Amino acid sequence: MKVAFRIPPSPAVVLTTVLAAGAATAEETAPATSAGDTAWVLTSAALVLMMTVPGLALFYGGLVRAKNILSLLMQCLTCLALVSVLWVVAGYSIAFGDDIGGGLLGDPVQYLGLRGIDASSASGSIPTYAFLVFQLMFAAITPALITGAFAERMRFGAFVLFTALWSLLIYSPLCHWVWGPDGWLGARGAMDFAGGTVVHISSGTAALVAALLVGARRGFGREPMPPHNLPFTLAGAALLWVGWFGFNAGSALAADGAAALAFVTTNTAAAAAALSWAVAEWLGRAGRPTLLGAATGAVAGLVAITPAAGFVAPWAALVIGAVAGVLCQRACTLKTRLGYDDALDVVGVHGVGGTWGALATGIFALEGGLVAGAGLGQLGEQALGVLATYAFAGIGTWLILLFVRSVTPLRVEAEEEEMGLDLTEHSETAYATGPVGGHPVAAPSLATAPAEATAGAHRTREV
Repeated sequence: MKVAFRIPPSPAVVLTTVLAAGAATAEETAPATSAGDTAWVLTSAALVLMMTVPGLALFYGGLVRAKNILSLLMQCLTCLALVSVLWVVAGYSIAFGDDIGGGLLGDPVQYLGLRGIDASSASGSIPTYAFLVFQLMFAAITPALITGAFAERMRFGAFVLFTALWSLLIYSPLCHWVWGPDGWLGARGAMDFAGGTVVHISSGTAALVAALLVGARRGFGREPMPPHNLPFTLAGAALLWVGWFGFNAGSALAADGAAALAFVTTNTAAAAAALSWAVAEWLGRAGRPTLLGAATGAVAGLVAITPAAGFVAPWAALVIGAVAGVLCQRACTLKTRLGYDDALDVVGVHGVGGTWGALATGIFALEGGLVAGAGLGQLGEQALGVLATYAFAGIGTWLILLFVRSVTPLRVEAEEEEMGLDLTEHSETAYATGPVGGHPVAAPSLATAPAEATAGAHRTREV
């Protein structure tokens, strides 16, 4: 009879086995994150931050008169800083907290101060911290876009209060509608890859309301108000173009084929729109293509492709961009005829371009689109999203501005506007044009300002 002896394992073997089993259990229970996806989303967040400062700041700054450039730069910087704080405090929770209002609102206290989130928290294949900071950059640039509508005339204090309220009461709930858990538009199937409704239509609608309530600049429609520094505008447009790869391709939230498709469609639409805008100018009354037109056209193409970037083929991006260039160029010429002063064409570019892009998504989407043979269902959902955003952003912005106006005047006094907001609101100038130079100075009125300072202000007024 053969007897088998069982040799007990050594303590080292037992310890190794227990640790391996524990590690396997931890791997099964802990959310799996991808280093590649995380790196791409964090890089994309940095690219979108660059879109606000310095991208949008330079783009807008070059378009205003020399006496107001610093006010625009300050507004863009303030949007980034202020919304960064508000997003951590409550904005993220309102946008991405569990739904508490029939798809309209996230729980504002669930992630208050980002409580309940730590380095081990995950959203899909990326850490939640990476997801929330990426989304933060969208929240920051959206109110910065609106500043172009009331440029050169809004009080800084009124702007700060408006931005804070608009970010929490308009942007965050709208973000929840489309991208949040159980948001009603997202649940219905509305397609918005990177923010056509959430960012562009909302900011364009708010811009129209703000332009009407704040009122036109002194001399609008009677005096020329050309851009003072087109090289700044081109540099800003170039930074926006580069940053938009993070904006759109980053919205795949992974380093995968969807991100690559969004990258290609983004570049394609921007290029097509830059060319079509320039051609529209060439064949129109001006008879010549302009640098300003081509740069603005590129931005219009980027706006239009945003909701569709990961959903359409490159050939469709060509169509979307080419139509956006012509459509937005025509829209921007209407403001003088209609009598509203959208100083930097936020309505014509972001409102009109975002609307076209949202509808075009329902037409050209590879899955569910009209050209894919899926009928009009998706196009109808897109139209519903557009109309809902018009109503919510429009009425909400109007109410917020009425409240702000009850607290503080919305716009500067006539003599302050004439002198320029750089001096009157921030006590500094961008260019060395006399004794005030680029150094901080007291902000005098036209009646009490030294002759040299007022002379400098009038020189910039003539630029």
